[in-house]
Amino acid sequence: MDKKMRVAIPLAAMVIIWMLPAPDGLTVHAMRFFGVFVAVILGLILEPLPNSAVGLIGCVFAGILQLVPLAEKTMAAVAAAAKAGTAVVMPTISQANLGPSLSWSLSGFVDSTVWLIFVAYMFAMGYEKTGLGKRIALLLIKALGGRALGLGFAAACADGVLAPFMPSNTARSAGSVYPVVKNIPPMYGSLPENDARKIGAYLMWVCIATTCVTSSMFYTGVAPNPLALSLIRSAPGVTDPAAVNISWMTWFWCMLPAGAILFLMVPLLTYVIYPPTQKLFPETPKWAAGELEKLGPVTRKEIGMLVMTLIALSLWIFAESYLNATQVALVVLCLMLIANIVTWDEVAANKSAWNTLTWFATLVAMASGLARVGFLKWMSGIFAAHLDGSSPAVILFGLLALFYFSHYFFASLTAHTTALMPVLLATGAAAGVDIRLLGMMLAGSLGIMGVLTPYGTGPSPVYYNTGYIERKTFWIFGSLYGFIFFAVYAVFAFYWFPIALKM
Repeated sequence: MDKKMRVAIPLAAMVIIWMLPAPDGLTVHAMRFFGVFVAVILGLILEPLPNSAVGLIGCVFAGILQLVPLAEKTMAAVAAAAKAGTAVVMPTISQANLGPSLSWSLSGFVDSTVWLIFVAYMFAMGYEKTGLGKRIALLLIKALGGRALGLGFAAACADGVLAPFMPSNTARSAGSVYPVVKNIPPMYGSLPENDARKIGAYLMWVCIATTCVTSSMFYTGVAPNPLALSLIRSAPGVTDPAAVNISWMTWFWCMLPAGAILFLMVPLLTYVIYPPTQKLFPETPKWAAGELEKLGPVTRKEIGMLVMTLIALSLWIFAESYLNATQVALVVLCLMLIANIVTWDEVAANKSAWNTLTWFATLVAMASGLARVGFLKWMSGIFAAHLDGSSPAVILFGLLALFYFSHYFFASLTAHTTALMPVLLATGAAAGVDIRLLGMMLAGSLGIMGVLTPYGTGPSPVYYNTGYIERKTFWIFGSLYGFIFFAVYAVFAFYWFPIALKM
């Protein structure tokens, strides 16, 4: 699709929605804001511009038109007019309303989870700059890489060790693990066009499936996780955000049983149903040892980065009553700057981090706008009416399954989260289910759903395009592992999450 079409489709969708009459219960302003929101989501999917630019344009456009602040006043006017049986007089755009509009447009930039994601990118930069991430991967391959199954676990463990501190699974898997692992198959003549099944295909599938699991295992395993928790705190009906807050450790305890099972299962199950034709690889540990020699002895900065990692992990675990996850991340970033592990110039030059901050800040604002204009309340009322009489368990399962398998239609976990999670949270709230439990169930599934398609999460195209795994096989395995992941996850979500959320 050329760029003109990718620009035209979001704009056309917005115009069409604007031309539709507002249904009963929705104001014209709410309908128009929904049109802007749909245009932003389509923009994130089609990418006519960088995602951060798409989000910023949506926020600025809605703010200039004063759709969000005016909607609150308009809803009150609609209710009063309906009661009195008179026509609604729509407020007009004025200078007096620009302050609230600007405050809403920029509201996402003061959201703590947005800054947590930003600082986590600094952690990832520290791993890359110091070489610690590469050293960890090589050490694991040296220790476990003599056999095919050992290589699978080495690749999985390399991802798992980095996952708590690298919220971009693209940077973690495609940027840190893949550059090391890709050197192994050619050593044994396993190439995409020749003997791919010898070891290359096995390793590539283990890498992509594992990073989906580790993305769900940790609060900071993939960037949309913190975004999802921000949406939970601002869900309709939540009067005390602290009451529905989910800390780093609470997330970890919730995800530990299912995550551990899936993490161990990926290399083993793949070894059984998609076995490498060669089982022994005596040269691999020697190669890893040679690469470690090229890296030289452990440097002061690597030790410093390891210390910072342990400090962050310790504070997330033991100081959650005093410091939230974002405060911990900011403290560690300051220590990294003081210790010269990273410099401020490097922080300022990290385009990915600043782009992500802008992107997520604008999406937080857009998602909150849906609630403020009353769209979520209206939509959830419709859905809740269809769920009337259903048990809480049926409602929870239905919303989880809808959220998970609808990822077939999304090429971005972030776009998926922003588009669907607010609506499903509002529906659950209207149906009377525990919003904290529902929120954790939805958020915890974000990483594992990435396995469904070759475009489901950031690293997927990297492994798909290596050519080691045939197109048909990639799709079949995506569906197979996707259903297995969902089944295991759903069992623990229903029976373990309610316990873990009280710990």
